[in-house]
Amino acid sequence: MDSKNKYNKLFSNKSVIGMIHLSGITENEIIQRALNELEIYTQEGVDGAIVEDYHGPAECIWKVLKEVQKSNFNILLGVNNLGNPYSSFHSKSLGVKFIQFDSVQTQDLHLEIYNLSREKYSDMIVLGGVGFKYTKPTGNSLEKDLEGGMSRCDAIVTTGTGTGIETPMEKLIEYKKILKDFPLIVGAGVDVKNVYEQLQIADGAIVGSSFKPNKNTRFPVDRYLVRELINIVMDIRKNIKK
Repeated sequence: MDSKNKYNKLFSNKSVIGMIHLSGITENEIIQRALNELEIYTQEGVDGAIVEDYHGPAECIWKVLKEVQKSNFNILLGVNNLGNPYSSFHSKSLGVKFIQFDSVQTQDLHLEIYNLSREKYSDMIVLGGVGFKYTKPTGNSLEKDLEGGMSRCDAIVTTGTGTGIETPMEKLIEYKKILKDFPLIVGAGVDVKNVYEQLQIADGAIVGSSFKPNKNTRFPVDRYLVRELINIVMDIRKNIKK
């Protein structure tokens, strides 16, 4: 099965993936908040959730996943281990279906380790960054960067210049023109004001800041902010089917 079909088999069209930033003061608070946010995402119809060591330590990723195994969350689980992304592959044993690498560009990867992991965990879906926030330009043409990215992952993720900052529509249009039917995920800055427009181009979105009051990543996820955005996405899906 090729990469685009692997992604499409796992995710619905115009999927929304919620971010778990692992914010909190104590370890217990971090874990409990993550579980509460997963419950909100599940109940409000978010397609998947990425557990990421954005604020909390990487050990909390694994502790959250182990707690999830004791519960009944009907949501696709993903991992983004920022400190050691290669270790994310091992999360398969804890029920994880997909992982994120902020960059799958040659300069940002240990290609031997990455390729061996991809081969060993061939059924793990990888969302790979190209032109991702805080990464350095390669100096290559966009066509070459995307060609390399498509060979290394199952969906391309791109962003604007930073966390919570809107990804320019021109960038999404340019990427999609090259990617064609290969999945494109907008990875930052999606909110209720731009989600309709952005998902006319992108195949899915990763949303984190916009699910929190004042877009502060240290705050808990707000159920009503999740519901507001998901309602718009549901309308997009209905219009596509018509």
